[in-house]
Amino acid sequence: MTSCRQGPLAGLRVLEMAGIGPGPFCGMLMADLGADVVVVDRPQAGTEDVDLGSHAISRRGKRSVAVNLKTPEGVETVLQLAERCDALIEGMRPGVMERLGLGPDTCLARNPRLVYGRMTGWGQDGPLSHAAGHDINYIALSGALWYSGQPGDAPMAPPSLVGDIGGGAMYLAVGLLAGVMHARATGKGQVVDAAIVDGSAHMMSLLLGLQAGGRMQAARGKSLLDGPHWYNTYRCADGRHLSVGALEPKFYRELRERLGLAEDPAYDKVYDPDGWPALRERLARLFATRDRDAWCALLEGTDACFAPVLSPDEAAAHPHMRTRGVYFHAHGALQASPAPRFSATPAGAPGPIPARGEHSGTVLDAWSKD
Repeated sequence: MTSCRQGPLAGLRVLEMAGIGPGPFCGMLMADLGADVVVVDRPQAGTEDVDLGSHAISRRGKRSVAVNLKTPEGVETVLQLAERCDALIEGMRPGVMERLGLGPDTCLARNPRLVYGRMTGWGQDGPLSHAAGHDINYIALSGALWYSGQPGDAPMAPPSLVGDIGGGAMYLAVGLLAGVMHARATGKGQVVDAAIVDGSAHMMSLLLGLQAGGRMQAARGKSLLDGPHWYNTYRCADGRHLSVGALEPKFYRELRERLGLAEDPAYDKVYDPDGWPALRERLARLFATRDRDAWCALLEGTDACFAPVLSPDEAAAHPHMRTRGVYFHAHGALQASPAPRFSATPAGAPGPIPARGEHSGTVLDAWSKD
């Protein structure tokens, strides 16, 4: 099974304990890039499970085994799978896997080369480690939510992207791959503690550098990336929106020229936070005079640092995204193609979304023979 997979991670075996959010996304990312990812599902969905069935895109390209973890036989099945894989992904609250008899000490005793990835919001320790939470809570505590949204409004970030995916799944993937590299060099596995509060705080490094240099202020709306008129979104005459991000002086000059503002002295004070609200309001009135398509015709593809704000369906149809094949339709859903792209080991087309327990009778035997 592993030999026919295509991509830079072909040959890598990953065992994923079924869950929601960043853990399954990490598994999907690795499956997209060629890893053989097996999901350990419960025999039936629980009453509080978010079960999307055939539309669960984060399950694509994986295989599924149904296991009752409340039985000794079920626990032993998972341990046998752990013996044969390179990495394990689990997203339970701290202590749950240990109580099941599947904690890292037990699994590493059966497979010393195993990289045991633990995905949580708060981390494996600390005062909040056992508290419930979601993306918005983790990025709020880490500081990553602070600059999101318009000045004067409540902060609001895109759902699940900053925390679950950016600070969670991506850091878990990097941690697992780094651990696998170490294990292949030394024969020793380890535990990867991937906490969303850690990852989303680490993602703040660029902004923290700007803060240290005096370019980001504690007050919202007074910093380079959360208040200027030249780094914002605006409503057009048709109710749709556009974005501008003319951060550097040469891009700001082009934006002014194309908007007919090159000779307006009010726009000369580029870095004066006190003047930004009035200039934002003036640009808002200007952009409200034409529909989004008209602004695209004037600004898109130039160095004014412009892009329309598109829905996912609109993005899939945009000429640039369509040319690159960023999106595709499969199994009744719009999906994003695997990323990033590799010149020597390109990823294949993502595999199908497995039904719960679809591969229960084949995975353990196949992994034993490979």
